[in-house]
Parts: sequence; C-alpha cells; structure tokens
Amino acid sequence: MNKVKTIFTVKDLENLSGIKAHTIRIWEKRYQIFTPQRTENNIRLYENEDLTNLLNVSFLNNFGYKISKIAKLNETERQELVKSIYSEKSKRDLAINDFKIAMLNFDAQLFHKVYDQVCKEKSFKDVFYNIFIPLLDEIGMLWQTGTIKPSHEHFISYLIKQKLNSIIENLQLNTPITSDKIYILFLPQTEVHDLGLMFINAELINNGHQTVFLGDNIPLSDLVDFTNHFDDITFVSYFTVAPTADELNGYLSEFHSRILENSSNELWVLGKQMQYASVIPNQIRKFEGIESLLAEI
Repeated sequence: MNKVKTIFTVKDLENLSGIKAHTIRIWEKRYQIFTPQRTENNIRLYENEDLTNLLNVSFLNNFGYKISKIAKLNETERQELVKSIYSEKSKRDLAINDFKIAMLNFDAQLFHKVYDQVCKEKSFKDVFYNIFIPLLDEIGMLWQTGTIKPSHEHFISYLIKQKLNSIIENLQLNTPITSDKIYILFLPQTEVHDLGLMFINAELINNGHQTVFLGDNIPLSDLVDFTNHFDDITFVSYFTVAPTADELNGYLSEFHSRILENSSNELWVLGKQMQYASVIPNQIRKFEGIESLLAEI
C-alpha cells in the first residue's frame, strides 16, 4: 500500500503527543531516540515513523516506565511492550494514538483494524464516549494549531460516520418502535458537524423511539411542515459553529414563534454556541452534553 508521507516539525510532535518540544529535544540528544532530518537552516523535521515512535515512548513514560529504560529498547521492542500493557485507560489511549496515526496517513485499513479490535471488548456506545469523543476533541485542537489540515479531520470523520450509518441501519431494521413520541434531528443552515447528532439518533432508535434524521443545512421553513404531520414533536439540534453568536438569540426566538408556540413541541439543543443565548424561550431546552440529553429519553 502506498502511504502518504507526512513531515512534522518538533512543534507538531508536541501537539500530537503532549510531550513538550524541549523534552523531545532532550530525549533526542541524550538518548538518541529520534534521528530527524535537518533543513539547510538546521530545523528538525520528523517523519511518520518518528511520530509513531514518540507516541509509543510517551505512552510507556506515562505508564511509569523511565525514559532511560525505554531508550534501551528498539522500536519493535517498544511496540511489543505497549501491546503487553493491559488496562482500560491504556487500551483507550493506545486506540486513540492508533486512530491518529490512521488519520495522519489517510490509512482506512488501519482505522478499521483498530475499530474492530476495540469493539471486541466494548459496545459502540463505550467506543463513542470514551474513544471517539476524546479523539475528536483532540483533532479539533490539532486543526486549530495548524498541526493537521481539514482533509485529515474530514477523513477520520467520514470513517466514523460509516460506522454510525451501519449501526443506525441495523437498528432501524431490527428495533421495534415502542413510543408514540417522535424526534426530528436536524442541523441549522451553515452547520455541518453532525457526528454527535448521528449518535443521538442511534441511541433514540435503540430505545424504541421513532426518529426523522434530516442532517445539515435545514432551513426553518422545512421544519414548519412537520408540525402539520406529527403531534408531540421533539426537535433535536447541535449548534457547534452555527448560528453565530450574533444570530443565536434571533434564531431561537424565530424557532419558538414559528414552530413551538401554541403547541406541545419542544426543541432540545446542545453545542458550544448555546453559551451565547441570553434568553432561552419556553419549550427550548439547553443540554450540556450528549449524556445529559439521553438521560431524558
């Protein structure tokens, strides 16, 4: 398989591993753990193998192994030692590291391999909460610092969506509807971050609820139509980047007047943009996270 060759600076390695650049340079100089390339200006440049090596070194160091002992092991021995360490936290951290390597190399096969391994011992719910959410939080930080490109985030997000879509399809085919309540899940216009909403959809179906998943970029006019077809609707949305801080209060007010007023319908909302809501109209509920929302169903 042809791999995507990626070059990293020492600052990139710091962001990806959590190990300070100063510490990386000391490990390199004192223990010869890395052999970076050098530019004409003597700037260190590291390859994928260096990153994998550093993640293993960081993992072992965090687990209590002294760097002097780690340095005496070759890369293969370090990998074997990492694999031999068993605990819930270590398995989670190792899986997150492997998913990051898959992302950086655009390696779908590695992603599926790691996913299959963790799902042998964990439910998808556990994987999503304890691995994918921390992974996506870290990816967001890496994107903001310029360590990775949007293409990396899109690649890993698409693969996670594949898994969610497969799970949702299976639930839709095999889970009986036991509730009269209907949940309509949507993202407002210009909002495209739908992974959290997809997971909520899966959990709602798994609990016997009827759902309509509309996805992203849904105008309010489309949502109004549903009030003519269903009673007792709970609309669910996730405001990650939209509406903007300036638009949010107006959006909530318009949603209430056009869709909720004089009805028993509700809007449940998550996402960091809700911090800008100065007044939350009646029948609109703000949730701090997915777990608190799902506790209500």
